[in-house]
This record gives sequence, C-alpha cells and structure tokens, in this order.
Amino acid sequence: MFLKTLPKTFKSSGFRLSVWYSAFFITSSALLLIVAYFFLSSALKAQDWDAILSELNELVSEYEKGGLTLVESEVVEYNKFHRKNPFFIRIAENSNRTVHIFFPHLWDEFDLNRIETFSLSDNKAWISLPTNEDDYDLVIKSARLPDGRWLQVGMSTEDRQKILERFRETFLIIMLPLILFGLVGGSFLAVRTLRPIRDIIQTVQSIEIGRMEARVQRTNTGDELDELARLFNEMLDKISTLISGMKGSLDNVAHDLRTPMTRLRNISETALQAGQDLDLYREALADCIEESDHILNMLTILMDISEAETGMLSLDRKFVNISSLLARVVDMYQYVAEEKGVKLNVSAPDELYTTVDPNRLSQALANILDNAIKYTLSGGQVKIEAFQEKGELIIRINDTGFGISPKDLPQIWDRLFRTDHSRSQKGLGLGLSLVEAIILAHNGRVDVISDPGKGSTFTIFLPSIQ
Repeated sequence: MFLKTLPKTFKSSGFRLSVWYSAFFITSSALLLIVAYFFLSSALKAQDWDAILSELNELVSEYEKGGLTLVESEVVEYNKFHRKNPFFIRIAENSNRTVHIFFPHLWDEFDLNRIETFSLSDNKAWISLPTNEDDYDLVIKSARLPDGRWLQVGMSTEDRQKILERFRETFLIIMLPLILFGLVGGSFLAVRTLRPIRDIIQTVQSIEIGRMEARVQRTNTGDELDELARLFNEMLDKISTLISGMKGSLDNVAHDLRTPMTRLRNISETALQAGQDLDLYREALADCIEESDHILNMLTILMDISEAETGMLSLDRKFVNISSLLARVVDMYQYVAEEKGVKLNVSAPDELYTTVDPNRLSQALANILDNAIKYTLSGGQVKIEAFQEKGELIIRINDTGFGISPKDLPQIWDRLFRTDHSRSQKGLGLGLSLVEAIILAHNGRVDVISDPGKGSTFTIFLPSIQ
C-alpha cells in the first residue's frame, strides 16, 4: 500500500513545490557560503601580500641607510615581538646564490635550497615555495638592492590555510542544519501555499457526496489564491441558487402541468367513451390543441427565461425609435383597455432612439401592460411614459390597480409565482420572470414600486444611445 502511494506523492504539486522551495533555499545558502569563502580567501591573501610588501619596502630602506647590519638589527627587533608570525628574510647575490637567511631554523619545513633555482629577473613576480609535507606555501617577494644584491621577504600561508580550513569545517557543520531547515521550511511553505487548493479539493469532494453547503475557507490575505477561493465560493453560491431555482421551477412546472395534462387525459377518455359522435371528437381535439398550446407556451417561456439568465438568449438588436415601439404595443391593448373601462395614457417624445431587440422588448412591455390592465378596475388608468435621464433610457408604466403586498413584492420575479389576486386570473406566472430576463439580456434593469390598493409602478432602465 505504501509503495503504491509513492508515485502519487512524487507526482503531486505539493511534493514538487516543496522540492523547489527546499532546493532554492539550500542552493542559495550554499552559494552564499561559497562566495563568502572566496571573499575571505581573497581578503586574507591580499592582507598577507600587503604585509610582505610593506616589510620589504621598509627593509630596502633600512639597507640603503645602514646595510646588512641595520637590516639584521631590524629583523631581530621585529622577531622579539612577532615570534608567532615571523617574516622570511633572505639576501642573495645577483646570481641568486644565498648570502644570508635570517633565522633559517624557523623554516625547516621548506626546502630553502630550491629558492636558488628561481629566476629573479622579474622582481614583480611572486615566488611560491611549497612545504615538504603539508599543503601550505612560503610566499616570497623580491626587490633589487642598490648594490646589485636581492632582498627577499616572505610569509608562510599556514595561518591563512588554518583559517580557511576552519571556515570549511564550519561550512560543513552549518550546511547539515541548513539542509534540514530547507527541507522542513520547503515542506511548510508548500503546505501553506497549497492550503487553499486543498480546501477547494475538499470542498469539491464534500459537494460530490451531497454537502452542497460546503464552502472554501478563505485566508483573507488578498492574494491570488484567496481571490480564487472567493470566486470559487461565489460560483458555488450561484450554482446553489440556480439549483434551488431549478428545483423550485421543476416543482412549479410539475404542479402547473398536472392540471392541463389531467384535462388532456379527461378529454381523451370522454371522447373515447362517446361512441361515433364526430362533433364530440372535433370538440375534444380542439380542447386538446388548446391545452397543448398552453403547455408549449409555458415551456417556450421557460426556455426563453433560462437562455436569458445564462446569457444565451439570441437578440436581434436594431436601432429603434422607442416611442414608435411603445405606440404599437399600446395599440394592441387599446381595445382590451377600453372594453374594461381602463384609460391608457402615453407620454413620450416623438423620437427616442436606442439599440434593442424590438420583438423581445415589445414582449416585455406587453407583459407589464397586460398585467397593469388586468389588475386595474374599471375607471382606473394606466400611464406609460418614456424619457432619457443621466445616460439611460427610462420607460415607466404606472397603474391604479390592486397593487402588490410587501410580502409578495420580492417574489414577483420568481418563475411561476402568482400573488393572491393573480390566482383568480388566467396566466402562467411567468410574465414578470420573462420581463426581467429580457431586460437583463439588454444590459438593463427593471424596478417596481407598489402600494397595495393604490397601484404599482414598473420602471425599465436601458442603456441610452445618443
């Protein structure tokens, strides 16, 4: 079982991210220590060379003043106070044959006879004489004396090598906890970085088992992953709302379809039991067609609403005079209003243009106007006005009808919702849902204000085209 999980672990983003974090930290730390080592080595080397050159120049000056005797006294005086770090001092003939080496016993680990094999023609060159056994050198610099002889001053690199060796040992000691810290820190950062992703995965897994209320826990840090969690939660909220709406719609559709389907069945059974009465058959078929049209109309409107809410509603946009469109819609309902005793008033400028789908907008206006006339008593009035204001085209339809109760007002846009007054009227309960869907598809909005017993005012806001 353990071996089976290893490939998944190695392929996981958390493992790869942890490796990258750890490798970056460990490599950066190693590079930093290596650079520090080379800087230290260069600094110590430069310090030794400066000390050698300083001593060489001083002894050359002493030799010019008092010859070998003054140089010897200077060297003896120096060694009294610097026994742990003496200078190698040698005087040679022009042919590089040794004339005198001060305190040669201090340099037993070096083969000093080999110095005579080096060429002194280039006094700018440095001579490096290795020890017989150890891995450090005697670094020597030469200078020409006024009498033709050569003065050489050198220094052992033993102290420098010991310091660098201690640094290397410290480097190895430090690297072990750094590697451990890098692995632990990399794993911690990977876990912390991918925590929102794991929360999303856990949320999806919870939703798969039916926990639709599960949501991703946000860190509120404002970073990209926190923004992803926010968007994911908002998406889940919308999906939950859509599912609830679909469930409610399906329940309502099932309830509303039960009646026409029952009628269809009853009509069919009655016709089958009627014997050879052709008139009864024709009447039954006519009733079946009417009920079928009723069902198809309901399903068509539901499809239009769904397409509009998902942004899939096809709009045939045209540059339309809204005043003319309103006049046509009002003309369609003028006879119905006069028959019921409801007065229609239209107030709009002669030219009021914007880009809309005239058929869809007419459908939305007709639904509102139909409701306004339907729920307004005889002697009442419906006022329609259109105008431009603050970059918007506004269409307002006001009636003096029954009005809508405050408890029903938030639900009038829901599919298949019907108020107490509307239940006594013929209808599907989809009109206002379709109105809202059409207006939203036009990038507009629709509001309603209602006072029970005094009437309602529906206001449509559309983008205005100047």
